[in-house]
Amino acid sequence: MTSTDFISSKVNRIKKKFAGFSLDGICKALKIKLRYEPLGNSAGACKGYYIVQSRIQMIVINSDLSDLLIRCILAHELGHAVLHRNAAGIKAFHDFSLFDATSKFEYEANVFAAQMLLDNDEVLALLNDDMSFFAAASTLGVPAELLDFKFRALKRQGFKVTEPPFTAQANFLRQIVPTENDCFSKQIAQNE
Repeated sequence: MTSTDFISSKVNRIKKKFAGFSLDGICKALKIKLRYEPLGNSAGACKGYYIVQSRIQMIVINSDLSDLLIRCILAHELGHAVLHRNAAGIKAFHDFSLFDATSKFEYEANVFAAQMLLDNDEVLALLNDDMSFFAAASTLGVPAELLDFKFRALKRQGFKVTEPPFTAQANFLRQIVPTENDCFSKQIAQNE
């Protein structure tokens, strides 16, 4: 398994090289074609995938999702593009196992997304301000499960963090209704 340190260093290099770029801009700079397509708005609809075909890298994102969820899915798929380009020739990476802690590739893409979207200092500052785990996730604009992956990465990097109130489950994205403006508010309310 690729180490958290390796993934963190990849993310840090990308952030430094493309400082000020949006995720879309990073994809363009890395010559990854990015398409937004309506793929449905049911809870089980495909939310995105990464594929390499004829040496052309492509990420497709479901345009029916909220902006917050699109950002998370795009960071995850970008993780596949950066970390798993060679494996993508064998299979496409899609969201049906997104945020699955048991799959090596999905785990690594989750760590990549958490490192890409969540700044260590910002996460630690929110939690040091006595903010609950779920409120911190809402403030950061990510699902609590992604914050769980960030916590695991922080812990592996030697930061002293308390245990999150749960461990991310593989199917949490299937339970999010993509058409909600704030796709995480229902989840946060249920968990606090």
